[in-house]
Amino acid sequence: MLKVIPYGELGRSDLGWLQSRFHFSFAEYYNPERMGFGKLRVVNDDIIKAGYGFDPHPHQNMEIISYIRSGAISHQDNAGNKGVTNAGEIQVMSAGSGIMHSEYNLGAQPLTLYQIWIRPEKLNVTPRWETQKFPVKAVRDQLPLLVSGFAGDQGAALFIYQQARIFGGRLEKGTEISHIIHGQAYLLASYGEIEISTLADENVSLHKGDGLEVTEIKEINIKALQDCELLLIDV
Repeated sequence: MLKVIPYGELGRSDLGWLQSRFHFSFAEYYNPERMGFGKLRVVNDDIIKAGYGFDPHPHQNMEIISYIRSGAISHQDNAGNKGVTNAGEIQVMSAGSGIMHSEYNLGAQPLTLYQIWIRPEKLNVTPRWETQKFPVKAVRDQLPLLVSGFAGDQGAALFIYQQARIFGGRLEKGTEISHIIHGQAYLLASYGEIEISTLADENVSLHKGDGLEVTEIKEINIKALQDCELLLIDV
């Protein structure tokens, strides 16, 4: 089953320095029908003004993944981790037993990112943070694996404490690829227009900012109707 979650129907918040769209209940946005998707708890589509960010604050027992769409985010935490993650890169923080961190947009332009929270399968682990750059060339055959909690994927992707995978990539207009779904998936259209179809002749189109729930389906076909970028969270 394919269920489109249109960008215009997402929860929203505007703090001036931070504009957010919420795919699931978060902060002041509460929707009892949108409390998560399996192990996936949060997907926030954020825009942060230059010179602003999140002051030091705590997290515990959550896998927090940030995919930077434009700009750069500067991270620092009380475990001694410090670094900058740029557009096209992804960072992972296992909050585990507890961590205090800050994140700022220290650049001159707005920062746009997806913030993704996944519930861990192992609690109270030692907190950790890492970032990695992935190829930005357009995909021709398959989506690159970005994040995984499966032992066999270590070395090819950033690690999280959950049996889940995140794939992502850019497709040029007209490109078609197939993708196997191992559990259920939540797909994000970062930009462009994308057509998703199945062997059962289901067919939907996604535009910038839309989400898509994919359930009870083992394979989808992805076609770029325009140059596009997407993330696929298999949880």
